[in-house]
Amino acid sequence: MIYFKYIRMVLKSFAQYRGSMWLAIIGQFFGTCFAFAGIYLLFDRFDNIGGWTFAEASLCFGVVNTAFSLAELFARGFDQFQGYIRQGTFDRVMLRPRSTVLQVLGSNFEITRTGRLVQSFAVLGLSISWLDVAWSAPKIMTLILMIVSGTFIFTGLFILGATVCFFTVEGLEFINIFTDGGRDLAKYPLTVYSKWFMRFFTFVIPFGCFNYLPLMYLTDRVQGREILYLLSPIPGILFILPCLLVWRMGVRRYLSTGN
Repeated sequence: MIYFKYIRMVLKSFAQYRGSMWLAIIGQFFGTCFAFAGIYLLFDRFDNIGGWTFAEASLCFGVVNTAFSLAELFARGFDQFQGYIRQGTFDRVMLRPRSTVLQVLGSNFEITRTGRLVQSFAVLGLSISWLDVAWSAPKIMTLILMIVSGTFIFTGLFILGATVCFFTVEGLEFINIFTDGGRDLAKYPLTVYSKWFMRFFTFVIPFGCFNYLPLMYLTDRVQGREILYLLSPIPGILFILPCLLVWRMGVRRYLSTGN
């Protein structure tokens, strides 16, 4: 598959500076450790926040950071897309007989994010061992769907941020409210925030679909039909479809950089 050929070329470029690569990976690992330490210190001061325990918040943290790390790992090309527009690189992309989405995805494989990914997996494993949860096949499937859904949501947000560049040339900082900011706010179950905030980040930007609702099912807080909570990550996966549609609209509007 051509996508994996793109990844292989990017990895070869990273391999030219292995020392720098490993330092970046280690830095990403410890940077996320400090973020988790902040959550630990918060719960060390308060027994629970909004009825959620440290173990439950740790599971939320692990899921969100795993999803965000995977999105950055594979979709970093969209996060850095403004350089394509400013430098005219996207003109070459348009000339190639391949999908523009595939080419931008393959333009950058952020291997240094594996440091954050390893730390996120570690927190995920610890939180699972801390939780008093009877893990069944449906719950394991729900946990996997949470990570997949979060990855698609963050990738969709990266795509939307890249699409803005077709209209503004430069990337806009407000997009980071929904990418980096979204990662930070989704570290906690959405019920710790006000109701309007929770509704916005459930029905508009569907963080609640992979954060709060399935977590309710995993921790046996379901009020109503369990199947709805179990399948709640699926709308998050589908979120990428309108994002791709907006991307296609942006590509159609693109008139070339000029010379």
